[in-house]
Amino acid sequence: MNSTFTKNIKPFVDAELQLASIAYSQADKVNAFKHLENAHVIGQNSTYLHVKVHCLMFVWALKERKLKELLGQIMRIFGAATKTAIGLVPEGNTGGANVSPFKVMPISTEHAHYIKTAKMTK
Repeated sequence: MNSTFTKNIKPFVDAELQLASIAYSQADKVNAFKHLENAHVIGQNSTYLHVKVHCLMFVWALKERKLKELLGQIMRIFGAATKTAIGLVPEGNTGGANVSPFKVMPISTEHAHYIKTAKMTK
């Protein structure tokens, strides 16, 4: 997706990343990862944001010593960096190692609205 989309969707992704940071600082690791997943769903059509969120998931897994998640994020970082620009993004996928990186998943009404608005705004 082009840089206009990235610019338009970035505030929504940043809001989820901020919520993830707050949750983690309050030792709410489960909700921290949930906000990272939300950021992934919202920003996965932007190569920059897609890779950024996977890198943050990698850091989360490293801090939490979650080997499966850590290894899964290595593969997903590479995939996000090489496949997003050509449209190979499974819509709605939450980005964690607990789901197939190819699985299309439902998107909440709120997140779908953010994405649609970001794609339409010039």
